[in-house]
Amino acid sequence: MARRPTVKDIVRQAGVSESAVSFALNNRPGVSQDTRARVRRVAEELGWQPNSAARALSGEHSGAVGLVLARPAHTLGVESFFLQLVSGIQEVLAAGRIALLFQVVEDLDAECAVYRRWWAERRVDGVVVVDPRTDDPRPALLEQLALPAVTVGETGPASAAPGAADLDSAPDSAAAAPVALSAVRADDAGAMAQVLDHLYGLGHRRIAHVAGLPGLARTERRIVSLRAEARRLGLGPGQVRSVTTDYSDAEGAEATRRILAEPEPPTAIVYDNDVMAVAGVAVASELGIPVPGGPSVVAWDDSALCRVTRPRLTALVRDTAGFGRLAAEELLALLAGGPPRSRESELPRLEPRESTAPPPAAY
Repeated sequence: MARRPTVKDIVRQAGVSESAVSFALNNRPGVSQDTRARVRRVAEELGWQPNSAARALSGEHSGAVGLVLARPAHTLGVESFFLQLVSGIQEVLAAGRIALLFQVVEDLDAECAVYRRWWAERRVDGVVVVDPRTDDPRPALLEQLALPAVTVGETGPASAAPGAADLDSAPDSAAAAPVALSAVRADDAGAMAQVLDHLYGLGHRRIAHVAGLPGLARTERRIVSLRAEARRLGLGPGQVRSVTTDYSDAEGAEATRRILAEPEPPTAIVYDNDVMAVAGVAVASELGIPVPGGPSVVAWDDSALCRVTRPRLTALVRDTAGFGRLAAEELLALLAGGPPRSRESELPRLEPRESTAPPPAAY
């Protein structure tokens, strides 16, 4: 195994003292410009990199940001949204030579415990927070930790953070640090308006919404938006409804099976992700119900699955990787000393395909 180059290797090859190398690499006064340039050139030739742990202990940046997912593990491998989001985040971080520390945990308490551990160990300089809750403890905790963060999506009012008593031992410098929480948001209301306008224009008056996890801010926001858009179009409470799931294909399929077994099933179904939409089409096929000859189907997030499924699925097309890039850019801006702020991603556009059509008279 190749040995990592050390400061002593730079000292020998550059022909200067260890203190001169330290001054040059840490951009401190005490060496000439020629010496500084020679030391840095040698360090680059040797492939030397600073020890991130040592830098963290000395109070410098760790050179890493964190991302924790508190989601059922079985839902992550099939959902394209997070893969695209992380790819966008990583694209920005890689350009700045910043590492992404990624962890999957079982629940919100475990996620908060990870933040406290990362803060105590100085493992990350900031975090990207996903899946905002309607009653979310994380903003309050991150404020207490003075850990810069960007939330991806809206957040509800923060409650007391779990484990706040653990902060009694926080260093004075951390406790006095300014709060730095930014947000990047998606216009779910505008997206839902596009979906409802499309279905209503085709003649649909009974619409079901197979939503995601209850308690997530975006789930609640989409449910509320569905009701608001239905009222705008003159549809009553009995004509539109939402059912929550865990985003998995299994629960999406089961919800579809129940919906289609109703005495008067909906003529259109909107699914909160591509995986559930594909599972819904498969269930309809098993039951001998054609799509869109029976219900029309809309997927909230477009993906390759939507485009290769037959019929091809009408879907909301969005730049999810761009959403991730925006989140990473906002976090880096915070770490550079910029003010906290809120940004909104581009409004997705509905792409009509073969899975939506006017409802058949007999259905």
